[in-house]
Amino acid sequence: MAALFFGKVRGMPPQEKFMRQFSRQSRSGRILLGAGLCALLLGASGCTRIRTHQGYQVDKLLVDSVQPGIDNRASVEGTLGRPTFVAQFGDQDWYYVSRDMRALAFSNPKPVAQTVLHVRFDAAGNVVAVDRMGLEQVAKISPSGDKTPTLGRHRSLFDEIFGNIGAVGAGGMGGGGGGSNTGGPNGS
Repeated sequence: MAALFFGKVRGMPPQEKFMRQFSRQSRSGRILLGAGLCALLLGASGCTRIRTHQGYQVDKLLVDSVQPGIDNRASVEGTLGRPTFVAQFGDQDWYYVSRDMRALAFSNPKPVAQTVLHVRFDAAGNVVAVDRMGLEQVAKISPSGDKTPTLGRHRSLFDEIFGNIGAVGAGGMGGGGGGSNTGGPNGS
């Protein structure tokens, strides 16, 4: 059978041999080309830029309409809405935070634009000042390695587990023999 097949191929004109070989290779070549294009598209889709917005949507016209000495808490809340956060001690300071971030594929996002609107009130609730801060307030923090440096002793797992054996009740360690903490006749 193989001799018959090879005999046919040998006896064929060169154009027909090429067409048979090309059609056989083109099927597998098309499959391989299709798989390669799919892999390329999948890989290229992971390299897209991702843009996100976080926080308050700043409307310049509304922000400019808040005037010190004229507005109060109720009017600011009516104009700008609830703040992103309020000062920790009292409600004298309101903050509206807006940030635009950009990232490429799986990289860390980086801030592109930031606006922090700081509205300060007096004790009566009237606006004293409206301050704006931008991207210059963003601090870059770079961690050092995969461990957080701490103060104190470096103890192993076994030191943590077995380190207190024999320390219970020892003098000077808070257990027994020390005196009374009850405030009785010996402790006063």
